[in-house]
Amino acid sequence: MKTIRIGGGQGFWGDLNDAPITMAKQDNVDYIACDYLAELTLSIMRRQQERRPEAGYARDFITALKSMLPDLKEKGTKVITNAGGMNVKSCVEKVKEAIKESGLHMKVGYVLGDDVKDIIPKLRAQGISMAHMDTGENIDRILPNMVNANVYYGVEPILECLEGGADIIILGRSTDTAMFEAPLIHEFGWKKDDWTAKATGILAGHLCECGAQATGGNYDYDWRNVPRPEFLGYPIAEISEPGKLVLTKTRNTGGLVTPQSVKEQLMYEIHDPSKYITPDVIADFSNITVAEIERDHVAVNGVTGHPAPDTLKLCVGYLEGYRNIAYLPYSWPNALEKAKMAAEILDKRMAMKGLKAIRTHVDYLGLNALHGPLAPEIEADLNEVVLRYAIMTETKAEALKLTPEIAPVSNLNGPAQGCFFGGRTKPSEVFALWPTLIPRDAVKLTSYVEEV
Repeated sequence: MKTIRIGGGQGFWGDLNDAPITMAKQDNVDYIACDYLAELTLSIMRRQQERRPEAGYARDFITALKSMLPDLKEKGTKVITNAGGMNVKSCVEKVKEAIKESGLHMKVGYVLGDDVKDIIPKLRAQGISMAHMDTGENIDRILPNMVNANVYYGVEPILECLEGGADIIILGRSTDTAMFEAPLIHEFGWKKDDWTAKATGILAGHLCECGAQATGGNYDYDWRNVPRPEFLGYPIAEISEPGKLVLTKTRNTGGLVTPQSVKEQLMYEIHDPSKYITPDVIADFSNITVAEIERDHVAVNGVTGHPAPDTLKLCVGYLEGYRNIAYLPYSWPNALEKAKMAAEILDKRMAMKGLKAIRTHVDYLGLNALHGPLAPEIEADLNEVVLRYAIMTETKAEALKLTPEIAPVSNLNGPAQGCFFGGRTKPSEVFALWPTLIPRDAVKLTSYVEEV
């Protein structure tokens, strides 16, 4: 029985760059899919591209690829990645340079068209409201502050690259799961309306898209006993037929694959397990069974699928405002009391300056920075507490009102301190997400394959 092995080589932009290299060298997989994108990532990449036109993609991928190329060629492993981010063309050029430097001959595929920022006004003129998926609000309010607008697309253009013989495929904002689904459709010849088959690809992608989160990282069940957590193996999905797969990990690595680790990843970012909506299929995870068949091999069976939705999800990133955050540490004795007094001083200083804040947030690291109002008040005299004082404003100038206040209150104008963190604080942009839907025919995706 034919079995296709697809590895998840990255879980986010900034993940361990060694992971896909280790997978390529130490194991034998048919495909490695590397996921670099999140909603915030796209806005950050757009800002990078605005500063430097050649930027706007995950440069980490190029570094990893250079080390992977000999093994990819020798073993026939193909790579699919959304490292192209906001600048697919620049990423492709760097990939081509790396291949030429290696002296190898390969085909590079890529997809353009998910960046629809420039056509948003046209879509509005056509009466497409692009209402917020949660609130129903019309999009017009945030359009002046729009940073990026990217459509989540599915397998079709990726399949075109695979059919063109591409060895490495560079994508923009494809769905994470499409990078795993497309190879399976290509390899097995699954029909476009075989919803359970397509849902199997979604399941493989969902289990692997977050990297080591499925193999012992970010593991809540038994985190103390994860083997060699400093060298976690990344997930590999083995698929042989629709509705069934086995999850394992890179050979000779740390970490684990257990029913518990699989279940934790399975429930990650799932709103309704019976309706996991993607551009290609609505996957039903509600009847899945999970069973260990041998060490670090877990069978995940029973996924089914339903017809795809009529619309595509659109991720619009926009500038919501500016934030300015200060960290002030206080030491024993009376550390918490001192920190609270410093916060009161800053509140009054901001009021004296007439600060116009969208919101102000005060918490104490070591007490309630993670759990907020759910954290119980501690009566013990803590060894140390860090005051985190944050403001968010509409303009950078307003956010700067906090900056000159931090050094005085932390040195000579406030309660006695233990030390001082860094220099003067600097405001930074706050990006927000506008999730919405648009008609499929509003988007034109094009795929290309080039020999290098």
